[in-house]
Amino acid sequence: MTAAHSRHQSTGGGNPVAPPAGRTAADVVTPELVARLTHPVAGTGRTVSHTPFTGKVLAELPESTPEDVAAAFARARAAQRRWAGVPVRSRAAVLTRFHDLLLARQSEVLDLIQLETGKARLHAHEEVQAVAVAARHYGLAGPGYLRPRRHIGVLPLLTKVTELRVPRGVVGQIAPWNYPLELSVGDALPAFAAGNAVVMKPDTETALTALWARELLVEAGLPEDLWQVVLGEGPVVGPAVVAHADYVIFTGSTRTGREVAQGAAVRLVGCSLELGGKNAMVVLDDADVDKAAAGAVRACFSSAGQLCISVERLFVHSSVAGRFLDRFTARTRAMRLGASLAYGADMGSLASERQLAAVTRHVEDAVAKGATVLAGGRPRPDIGPLFYEPTILDGVGPEMTVCAEETFGPVVSVYRFDQEDEAVERANATPYGLNSSVWTRDARRGRAVAARLRSGTVNVNEGYAAAYGSVRAPMGGMGDSGLGRRHGAEGIMKFTEAQTVAEQRVMPMAPAFGLDDQAYARLLTGGLRALKTLRLR
Repeated sequence: MTAAHSRHQSTGGGNPVAPPAGRTAADVVTPELVARLTHPVAGTGRTVSHTPFTGKVLAELPESTPEDVAAAFARARAAQRRWAGVPVRSRAAVLTRFHDLLLARQSEVLDLIQLETGKARLHAHEEVQAVAVAARHYGLAGPGYLRPRRHIGVLPLLTKVTELRVPRGVVGQIAPWNYPLELSVGDALPAFAAGNAVVMKPDTETALTALWARELLVEAGLPEDLWQVVLGEGPVVGPAVVAHADYVIFTGSTRTGREVAQGAAVRLVGCSLELGGKNAMVVLDDADVDKAAAGAVRACFSSAGQLCISVERLFVHSSVAGRFLDRFTARTRAMRLGASLAYGADMGSLASERQLAAVTRHVEDAVAKGATVLAGGRPRPDIGPLFYEPTILDGVGPEMTVCAEETFGPVVSVYRFDQEDEAVERANATPYGLNSSVWTRDARRGRAVAARLRSGTVNVNEGYAAAYGSVRAPMGGMGDSGLGRRHGAEGIMKFTEAQTVAEQRVMPMAPAFGLDDQAYARLLTGGLRALKTLRLR
């Protein structure tokens, strides 16, 4: 018996299992599908992907070399020059058509997401929701973000100034495995609307989802060569993508993000990075504990906790901790685990042996040092090789690895507090700053606490979905959680360069009409004073 099991307080036989569905990976991922989706991949080698549900090979895929990456960028550059000349409204219309196709054919991609990531179908549908929202937003609002803007010139009426937004060129994208639809095409959509091409390296294990999205976007009207896909090992293909890109977008670990940023900095190209997190949820003394407990299940265990913005630290006011934990623990123990290609499971599998090993190490280390398992705390090989029960740890201290290190799995640590200031201070006591959550019946109090939390997004009475899904507003991290933002104006403007065009009329920016230098200087001095009096900015 392991140390984790010796301190296990949950009862019964563990989390229940959702009923299986009839379809299997072989029914979905056929040789014909793989051949069709991988046809455009620039790759002269061969590799394979696996499904977490069984650990078996899912598909044989092309594998790219650095030379293949260079060739992909060459094709993308040629396509981008033509695409930049397409009116922005026509580019944006591709996104709105893609939106409709995605919703109509979502069952196809839900199967692929589940098979490639191991997540439950409802959590796979979160990706469809997020991508549809982004496609609608940038399809409809993109032309407004990118329209030329008039500015007051240095000499009003005499200087006409227009700000243009020029596409950067070819965007290099390195997408992760945990949200293979949302963090591939979802991030690429504003880049396309802004007039760029994209060369993307998805994770090999989740490449079919990204390739399906590419095929659908081409069906919606995107030129085929505008979105190039390369596959291969991150240390080989990733640097090659950074080496050719005019701008880089990366989602992944903080360690790799630093390397990507260094590679971009050497070439003086910009980058946007969404990195790790150790996200906090704060349950205040006036919170509705039933709603908070239900919200905590979603916040902690969606996609088996393999979500950059999911909650790993749970701070609960001492006065409500007992009632909250009773409800939260009961809900967590009742979660149905499952590996079927159907709705009904509350949580799926971890995605890889590496993630399972990290979760196991964190839990066993915590229990060995005195923590108590209130729910979960064990793998479930009876369901699949990478399943692990949703886990609640109590009594976690700073000497435990799980206290500060990102787990990226279905594990949450519970901490009690007595004062609001204490909760804020402890929630902020991390180098990360991606997402946080506050629960209270007092909306004004919730907003006040949210303003004190150091994270790029804060959700009041929700775990993560409210802020992430509100695509008119920016989303991203502070501190070690990254640089830049997706969504909103910044989510599309980052894919452009600002170009100022100033047209001077009537008189030059120099002495004219017989004025000597001194008279010109007096004229400008008076003019500058007048502009300040008129409060022209």
